[in-house]
Amino acid sequence: MRAFERDRGAETIIFTHGDSDGICSGAIAKSAYPESQVYFTNPVSLLLKLELAQGYRRVIICDIAIDERTSTELLQKLNKMAQESELIYIDHHPVPEKGWTERWLHNDPCVCSSELTYKVFAQRLNRDVRRVAIYGAIGDYADDSDSIKEWCQDWDKRTLFFEAGALIQAIIYSGREFDFKRVLVDHLAKDRLPSSIPDVLAFAKKCSELEEQLRLRVKKQVKSLQNLAYVIDPKGYKSKSAIYAAAYGQRKVGASAEYRQTKHAYDVSFRSRSPVDLNQILRTVAPMFGGTGGGLAEAAGARIPVTNFKAFLNDLDTVIGEEERRIKEEHIIDKCHKQPMKI
Repeated sequence: MRAFERDRGAETIIFTHGDSDGICSGAIAKSAYPESQVYFTNPVSLLLKLELAQGYRRVIICDIAIDERTSTELLQKLNKMAQESELIYIDHHPVPEKGWTERWLHNDPCVCSSELTYKVFAQRLNRDVRRVAIYGAIGDYADDSDSIKEWCQDWDKRTLFFEAGALIQAIIYSGREFDFKRVLVDHLAKDRLPSSIPDVLAFAKKCSELEEQLRLRVKKQVKSLQNLAYVIDPKGYKSKSAIYAAAYGQRKVGASAEYRQTKHAYDVSFRSRSPVDLNQILRTVAPMFGGTGGGLAEAAGARIPVTNFKAFLNDLDTVIGEEERRIKEEHIIDKCHKQPMKI
């Protein structure tokens, strides 16, 4: 990764996530402010990386979930920053229950960050840049919102999914190659087709080849509990193997765990087609086993110590089953019909 160097001519700095929704969100923000600098970060690192924002007139943060362990300190830091710079924080992850009602925060848990970023900066953007928001929505499994479905009508949907698919696979294959991701942001900010960007199609092809090998490994290795199917160390993309674990384990929730020797823990990715809220469940269950967890309702992650991992899975399986029964009995209304978007 290249060292970050301040462009003294730039007034705006953008912090964004390095996945497809984060890259598309960052590109949309850069389209609104073309001379801005882009920096990739994550929830755990954001508090520290904000030191790079000193001296900028405008600070934009996209698709970075709030780490609850440091949320109080982060909120203080951001409020101080908002007194010195124009601060715009755009995110779709659930925010902490206490605080986080500031005017600079734009949050809607029912859409992707790319869609939300377009809406926040709409007056500064070419209407065609909505196409980039669609790519981000597809990459974040959030292409069923009312706005995205309406915007899709302006293009051939087959072409949209081809371009989005190539972009998403290339991003996954690139891993931590942040220079490549900055190139993507620069091109997408100018509304260029992903398939026309150097290396995208070649990376996408390699990613798909690796994914097919991964799918076959998961098919052989998957194990199923009552409500959860999982695979351990599938040697491939965790999010994709979680999807295939659910499919081949014939359960609504899939998990993929990867051993981290330095942490003596498993990093786990979850994908769900169940009505349960994985974010809320993991935030409750993971700490009971010495771990951490959270994310979105249908896509979340956790880090669990090795010694507690099997017990964690068994308890999580039980909680998922109980929550599914509760939802079925109480006919809980989808939260997206109760929470208005905050812009």
